[in-house]
Amino acid sequence: MGFFDSVQKFHGQGETPNTYTTEQYGTPSCSLYTEKDPGDLHQKTEIKDDAGRVHYVTKSSMITLFAKTDILDPDGNPVAHIEKRPISLHEKHFITMADGRKFTLSNELLHIIKDVTNIEGLGWQIQGNIVGLNFVLFDESGRIIAAIGQKAVSVHDRFSIDLYQPRHEAIVVAIVIALSKMLEARRENDR
Repeated sequence: MGFFDSVQKFHGQGETPNTYTTEQYGTPSCSLYTEKDPGDLHQKTEIKDDAGRVHYVTKSSMITLFAKTDILDPDGNPVAHIEKRPISLHEKHFITMADGRKFTLSNELLHIIKDVTNIEGLGWQIQGNIVGLNFVLFDESGRIIAAIGQKAVSVHDRFSIDLYQPRHEAIVVAIVIALSKMLEARRENDR
């Protein structure tokens, strides 16, 4: 196990989770995988399990100024709604879960050395490389919730989500989708 293993947490569907992650936190309860369809105008993403069953589908608005994304279950029922605040010193995405829970992801843009991303309203912490979407989520008690890894080179924005607390699956998916939207908007602004 080398430095790359400690940074890159991605693993493909049917592959075993990252060695560094399992040595640090144990074996996850389950894993989810995603791949965005680059040809879809609504930027549709399917989130699947190891067996290829769809757990969630995302649909995003084509107008990036307001950047609205809905996360639906396979039957089309709402799971979460994500909205970006159009103008802010902190990139902010507001997330409303179908059960009414609300929280905000904000990325503090003025840090020179590293990104600082806050989860306001849950008491959770993000540790790791947010820019590379290789990070770990911890709950308010410091217990691991999930380890997330993005494939280093991919036109489909593929990532894996190793869940240690499966009861938080929908919230974790909403956080990952919101963070990927933040990074996507940043890439568009850098062009």
